[in-house]
Amino acid sequence: MIPLHIHSNYSLLEGVITIDEIINKAVNYQLDAVALTDTNGMYGLISFYKKAKEKRINPILGSYVDEPDECKSGKNIYAFFLAKNFDGYSDICKIITARKLKDDFSLFKLLQNEFPDLFILTNSIKLLQSIPSYQNIYAELIITASHKFNTRNLYEAAKAKNFKYVISNPVYFSEPEDHLLHKVVTAIKNRNTFENLADEELVDKEFYFKPPSSFNHLRNRIPEAFANIDFIANECNVDLGLGKYKIPDFPDETDSYSKLWQYSYEGLTKRYGKTAESIQHRLEEELHVIHDLKLADYFLIVHDIYLEAKRRRMMTLTRGSAANSLVCYCLGLTEVDPVKYNFYFTRFLNRSRSSLPDVDIDFSWKERDEIVQYVFKKYGYSRVAFISTHVTIKARSAFRETAKVFGFSDEEISKLSKYIPWTDAKNLPELSKIFPESKSLNFDNEPWKSIINIAARLANFPRHLSIHPGGIIITPLPITTYTALEFAQNKGVGLIITQPDMYGVEDLGLVKIDLLSQRSLGVLRDSMHQIEGK
Repeated sequence: MIPLHIHSNYSLLEGVITIDEIINKAVNYQLDAVALTDTNGMYGLISFYKKAKEKRINPILGSYVDEPDECKSGKNIYAFFLAKNFDGYSDICKIITARKLKDDFSLFKLLQNEFPDLFILTNSIKLLQSIPSYQNIYAELIITASHKFNTRNLYEAAKAKNFKYVISNPVYFSEPEDHLLHKVVTAIKNRNTFENLADEELVDKEFYFKPPSSFNHLRNRIPEAFANIDFIANECNVDLGLGKYKIPDFPDETDSYSKLWQYSYEGLTKRYGKTAESIQHRLEEELHVIHDLKLADYFLIVHDIYLEAKRRRMMTLTRGSAANSLVCYCLGLTEVDPVKYNFYFTRFLNRSRSSLPDVDIDFSWKERDEIVQYVFKKYGYSRVAFISTHVTIKARSAFRETAKVFGFSDEEISKLSKYIPWTDAKNLPELSKIFPESKSLNFDNEPWKSIINIAARLANFPRHLSIHPGGIIITPLPITTYTALEFAQNKGVGLIITQPDMYGVEDLGLVKIDLLSQRSLGVLRDSMHQIEGK
């Protein structure tokens, strides 16, 4: 028996069960498989996948997708999707991207199409009745008392259309007492207080991670529902290919390694003239490592971006461990001779490295956008995107947000929050013991004691998405093959970002290139122009 419908804290202020708690519960309950279905997102799916695999639990990858038009009217019509395989995972990426980016997205229209690589579940009678009959649709029979009436009618609707069904107890928190934490994050999300929070804004108190034994009384009554769950669990086996590089081909180049070899030796001649045999040997060794790791296209792409910047007479430089590479030096990417200063190439790249090499390129803050547009245009708008950053809740914001929920004013909160340092929220109960600047704080009395303890539970909860300061990805296939996309917070700018952050992107093996903005380069450029009288 598996919970098929779990909202983690990566549902962005909706669920409050963490991925670690999900995995620990699955281990304690001796589950062979467990699913994650966050709302309109896959933000924590890579972390969930890795941690489940470490515990030898089959991670079922999915997402809960709601109907936007119904959400506006206060109703809750949704379907959640579970991937059978990698193609199904890609289908979910595309569905979520459409939900996030398209104003005319509709579940009703979407589900007129067949998705052979997905299991699709819903507890909406209206949605169920609109879907053509095919085998991957299941009615989700939620078994709590508050859903009894809908579940009975849904069961009849499913039988009428010959749809299969499963038993479900959605999970939003770990233990029954965590409903209070759910109440807090719901109030934070809706910018409300406990006093003004409506019951319909909250999920059922029964939506916690129950042990399989809780459902034993139903096994004899509706055995087919449990058989369907076991069938779904056995059919869902996604291999994300973590750690395997997914390098895009360099455009119009049939033999990238030969081209990289050519550029490197041309650069070797420019850098050294007549070279010693030891330098040539080192260059060959580096090229062999690059060849063995199948990274020639990656180096050609970075080289192309750098050359384009030079063609446009941009102020730019490359820094970081790339300076350890003779290949980078010969390509003109770096200006420090790694042979002269005895820099070790293995610090930059070696055959045991699990992640892609990191080449950071700095641009003037006035020119970075121009080179970014060049990358989008050359490599394709469907294959280039900005990387997100997951902004998490720290001590001061946890305290402020929780205190607001309890009805305290900004003025009252500010008098205390100024003594809270920038630290992890889990330290809140011990602030006066850990930090000298917090010695005067006394949270031993209510309601402050409860506020502090609740706020500490929000430690590192994802709050919202932002944009990585320099990272973009370039993919060999459309990005939605590998991950879902959405608009950055300021939708008016039109910037599209990945749902996973840089760590998830790297785990997927996608090419991340840092095109960084430096004010100092802009100042240097302007100074040179003034000297030249431009």
